[in-house]
Amino acid sequence: MSAVQLDAPWLSFDLGAEMQVLSWSINAPGLTRASRILWREVHNSDLPPDLDVGEWVDRELAAKGAAQTVLMLTSRDVRRFEHRRRQVGAVTVEALATVGLANAERVGSRVDYAGRDWGTINIGVRIDQGLTQAGLLEAMSIAVQARTAAVMDARVQLPTGIATGTGTDCVAIAAPEGSAMYSGLHTELGEAIGGAVYDAVLAGAQVWIRENQHRLLGRA
Repeated sequence: MSAVQLDAPWLSFDLGAEMQVLSWSINAPGLTRASRILWREVHNSDLPPDLDVGEWVDRELAAKGAAQTVLMLTSRDVRRFEHRRRQVGAVTVEALATVGLANAERVGSRVDYAGRDWGTINIGVRIDQGLTQAGLLEAMSIAVQARTAAVMDARVQLPTGIATGTGTDCVAIAAPEGSAMYSGLHTELGEAIGGAVYDAVLAGAQVWIRENQHRLLGRA
């Protein structure tokens, strides 16, 4: 069975085993344990202003039998996911990403998106090497750096400059518990994380740009 399962509006990334997962997800932020990372496609009609989103998320996960997972919400069509794998030496990293840039931002500034539809970049990363919590934190920094590099290379021009991400991005990074303390750019693991995430996000950004030329014409 593939690790990636599409059942719109759901997208599932099976980690193969329960792992430590670090994220700022809506239902399990911080460091937790899970065997799956989930995406749920949502639209404005799903989330009216008076909705208790936390309760809605709990009901949705319970109905799917997926209470012990890490969930990310996205307005991006989950059928447009990008799945990339990078092996460097003995390390293999997989990245699964959905990429929407409707509310792209350049770090250090903000665009007024009031009254517009929002998009987001959601990334799940699976590492096959055991890490300490410090190693997992550094791995997260590499994944976010790769996300930013890919978005910048996609060259989405805003009034504030070239976009570096969106205002609602989320990353969930998973690895077994282990003794490896380092995952920076000089390591095989850092190279594998960066390559997998960069490739997935850039491919997703390029697809979104092709689909949304009309949005981009009036942005710069």
